[in-house]
Amino acid sequence: MFYTDQIGHEFELKSTPKRIISLVPSQTELLYGLGLEKEVVGITKFCIHPNEWFTTKNRVGGTKNVNFEKLAALKPDFIIANKEENTESEVKALQKRYPVYTSDISNLSKSLEMIGQIGVITDKLNESEKMIEKIKIRFSKLIPFAGKKNKVLYLIWQDPYMSVNQNTFISDMLKSSGFENVIKDETDYPTISETQIKVLNPDLIFLSSEPFPFKEKHLLAFQKQFLNVKIMLVDGEYFSWYGSRLQNAPSYFEGLINEIS
Repeated sequence: MFYTDQIGHEFELKSTPKRIISLVPSQTELLYGLGLEKEVVGITKFCIHPNEWFTTKNRVGGTKNVNFEKLAALKPDFIIANKEENTESEVKALQKRYPVYTSDISNLSKSLEMIGQIGVITDKLNESEKMIEKIKIRFSKLIPFAGKKNKVLYLIWQDPYMSVNQNTFISDMLKSSGFENVIKDETDYPTISETQIKVLNPDLIFLSSEPFPFKEKHLLAFQKQFLNVKIMLVDGEYFSWYGSRLQNAPSYFEGLINEIS
């Protein structure tokens, strides 16, 4: 059977995969949610959920520095990657030797498409359809933030400060929650200075827990510098993980909205 992934790459699978390697943390969690305990033989060192997989599954390096020897030793018959999280050169090298599905996620619709495709490929269609329906229902019930002060600067890194533009999945999650992303830059993850932050004049600054682990000390430092801006620590996994975690994301967003309100 031939399949085409989200970057337009076509690959062939002669049977349902029995030895899967995931190179993407949020998609590793998705495979767990679909019940693929036996089939998943390898993950990355950043695939921290679920914890039982993180502590017991074979690791094949990081998302951007795959250990090809360890990967080959596991004899995978299917590999799952992501356009943004994995490097293009490594994905292309893997495509030459293995069936590789690469996702390209910029919004909720693309994430649901990916979940459905993985469900078909792994013979977990029923499980994936139930998951998709649950996600759709929960997002449909999410009441977006209705306050006037809804302009958000979402920071993912410090030194230099880095944010996210309108084309990212994070920005789509902000929009779904009723927030306006103040970044209009063409670069997906632009660097930004303190002076630029003041010019943007956000109502809220969200300090994400990943990839940079912003803590209370960072919040306090920001609050001293931007006295009229509400600074908040937010769970980056709910804003950027596009697999099974989406089932619980609306509840998290609701809690955040209530806290701001």
